[in-house]
Amino acid sequence: MIRTAAALAAVALLAAGCSSAEEDGKPEVKLDYAYYNPASLVIREQGWLEKDGLDVTWVLSAGSNKANENLRAGTVDVGSTAGAAALQARANGTPIKAIEIYSHPEWTALVTGKDSSITSVAQLKGKKIAATKGTDPYFFLLQSLHEAGLSGTDVEVVNLQHGDGEAALKRGDVEAWSGLDPIMAKSEVDSGSKLFYRNTGFTSYGFLNAREDFIEDHPDLAQKVVDAYEKAREWITANPDAAVALLAKESGVTPDVAKVVLTERTDLTVSPVPGAAQRTVLERILPVLVDEGQVKDESSAKTALDTLFDPQFAQKADAS
Repeated sequence: MIRTAAALAAVALLAAGCSSAEEDGKPEVKLDYAYYNPASLVIREQGWLEKDGLDVTWVLSAGSNKANENLRAGTVDVGSTAGAAALQARANGTPIKAIEIYSHPEWTALVTGKDSSITSVAQLKGKKIAATKGTDPYFFLLQSLHEAGLSGTDVEVVNLQHGDGEAALKRGDVEAWSGLDPIMAKSEVDSGSKLFYRNTGFTSYGFLNAREDFIEDHPDLAQKVVDAYEKAREWITANPDAAVALLAKESGVTPDVAKVVLTERTDLTVSPVPGAAQRTVLERILPVLVDEGQVKDESSAKTALDTLFDPQFAQKADAS
């Protein structure tokens, strides 16, 4: 089972340690970690930022929607989401900037049970589909429906957090699920679930986002976080077996599942600098967000896209 107890532990840690930075005089930074973001797991496990003199509060993000909730609330200063989720959040008033691209993963696909007869997106019309709104799997579903000549109103979207969506598929409560790794890979390997529609062109990269006030007040800390991410990417490349073992341990999946996620579906060679490649993807997604009412209006979405990237930290990143 994908572990959820860590979320409770993270909340308890946040409540208990909120004044620790004031007591010991160390600079404080609040970061998220996520099973869909292997680099964050490495940074947390290796303790590089703590060794560099920072007081770090770690908060689990169960999905991009939760990361954005934490950014809005100030629970984290820096959080990891999909690009589409970052665009939606900024368009709807969350004051964040993308300071790093941490991966280009194939972390989502449309999934059915092993005995399902569904083989195409067009067959989803009128069906119940589990998806987590505000996350890449949800935006992946919307893009897939539009490509097939359908819209969100042609299906019944059951808004469930990723693990609950997989459980609903397994029970037969929904006909399909827009999945997220590593839960999706676990369902595929352990339950025989079928990834019937895959399209890496519809995934919107892994975005590391920081609150604007954090960037303005603590640019030195933002730089340290981005540097740690670059160090983590190098570490994963140099230690693939250890990285697989870490992902398996943290997320509660088997090493075989973790290997699929990390070595087959996660591209860490992408440039860390937010730029043209990500803008191209988001420009394609933007009309879908507008048509489906996921942003306030088109003008807000375009303004958000024009102001989302802050590449200065990734441009100066130093993994050493």
